[in-house]
Amino acid sequence: MKDLFEQESSGNINRQTPYQPLADRMRPSRLDDILGQEHILGVGRPLRMLMEAGLSGSIIFWGPPGCGKTTLARLMAGIADAEFIQLSAVTSGVKDLKRVFDHAAEIRRLNGRKTLLFVDEIHRFNKAQQDALLPHIESGTVVFIGATTENPGFEVISALLSRCQVLTLKPVAEDALISIMLRALDQDKIIARPPKVDFAETAIENIAMMADGDARIALNVLETCCEIARQQNPFQPSVSSETVAESFQTRALKYDKGGEEHYNLISAFHKSMRGSDPDASLYWLYRMIEGGENCRFILRRMIRFASEDVGMADPFALTLAMSAAQAFDYIGPPEGHLFLAHLAVYLAAAPKSNSVYLAEKAVTCCIRESGEQPVPFHIRNAPTGLMKEMGYGREYRYPHDFKDGFVSDDYLPEKLKGQKFYCARLIGKEKAVAERFRNLWPERYDGKAR
Repeated sequence: MKDLFEQESSGNINRQTPYQPLADRMRPSRLDDILGQEHILGVGRPLRMLMEAGLSGSIIFWGPPGCGKTTLARLMAGIADAEFIQLSAVTSGVKDLKRVFDHAAEIRRLNGRKTLLFVDEIHRFNKAQQDALLPHIESGTVVFIGATTENPGFEVISALLSRCQVLTLKPVAEDALISIMLRALDQDKIIARPPKVDFAETAIENIAMMADGDARIALNVLETCCEIARQQNPFQPSVSSETVAESFQTRALKYDKGGEEHYNLISAFHKSMRGSDPDASLYWLYRMIEGGENCRFILRRMIRFASEDVGMADPFALTLAMSAAQAFDYIGPPEGHLFLAHLAVYLAAAPKSNSVYLAEKAVTCCIRESGEQPVPFHIRNAPTGLMKEMGYGREYRYPHDFKDGFVSDDYLPEKLKGQKFYCARLIGKEKAVAERFRNLWPERYDGKAR
């Protein structure tokens, strides 16, 4: 299959065959050769049945890098005997799409052949570019296949989503990665050339583990290890776990600070602290830090957590959260990461109460439903004689003039008398607050506590 925009070369110029990475050389040419996606390609699965019949509507493949999205699109075109055109949303625009649609219409007019348009990184297209696809998908000018590593619900416009089936691809499991690499060692002419490279079983397993579900990474590292082994010992090349470690160095964490994973990780961190699990809290915290997340963003979330989830059960949590933020700004990374860890463990260990958070929701709901209720006259300020004559401040009782600095009085508007927004919980330091309020306001805090 030829790229639409590929230019024909003229003359009989002898060229050396361009280098192809192992991952491209080993791209599966049959459905049965695709490993790790059995949930959509297993025998009897709808997508497989449609592909084998040469039928398919427009699809968006959502999955991590190296899981087979491009390969699947190519196979779909081959099985359906359709013209295959591939674009990257990173480098293409509306003009490129128009050329594709014109070409597809001409192909269909001449011989009735379908065109399958594959757009990689579809989430990179803006709204106007995605809109340009709609009429041509609707008319059947092209069968559209999009690929994205980001959640389509966030990144793809609803009109395009409604015209496509979204299929989720999984990271390739370690056993499938091992099978893919063993097949490459056996079948690829370049890395299987004599003298054959001897691979330690643990070396293959280490590559599969460190590739983290990405078949492309696994195959590229496999090829690198083979070439290193041939350089080290041209007559008896061998690859050990040490060779793999030297080739891999460190595993790059997959973390897009603007994408779904950003929200997934902060959610996992928040819920781990709420669940009082310091170990999980530290794990998700450092997943974000190692992935390059802005530490001030994490600190802002922990400051909010100190009020929303710890609240009155440990009022000091908010003070510590602000102190940790100040300390981080003073010291900076990487030493300042310790302050985030300190705060995360404290918040996870702290007693939890969302009573203030619930009170906030209750009072805002009440205000929106009841409207602007007038301030009772006895608690209005009276800075002028006229206001005093009108009754402002009349019958106000100054609490400090009474025993224990308290006097039972009404402070809410007339229509909201007896309304209760804050319900203290019998947890941590808030237990003492609950007991004090039961003594002060027995008619309102009648001993019931959450």
